[in-house]
Amino acid sequence: MSEPLEPRVDWDTCMGSGNCLFWAPDTFDIGEDGHAIVVEGAAVDDEDKLRTAAEGCPVGAISLWRGSRDVTRGEDS
Repeated sequence: MSEPLEPRVDWDTCMGSGNCLFWAPDTFDIGEDGHAIVVEGAAVDDEDKLRTAAEGCPVGAISLWRGSRDVTRGEDS
C-alpha cells in the first residue's frame, strides 16, 4: 500500500481564490490572512478530490507529496 498524499500550499504563490476549498473542503480552508491552508488534524479528502483541487488552483500553489516525492503532475512508476 502506498503512502497517503500530503497536500501542501505555497503561501507565497497562493492568492486565496478558494478553489481548493470548493474541490476539497475536508482538506483546505482559508486562513485569517486570506491564503489557503491545509486544515491541521482534519480528514483529508480522497486523492481524486486532492488532484482536482491542485489542478484547479489558478496559480498552481498546491502541490501533492507522497513521502519525499512531489507527485502533483502524476505518479512515477
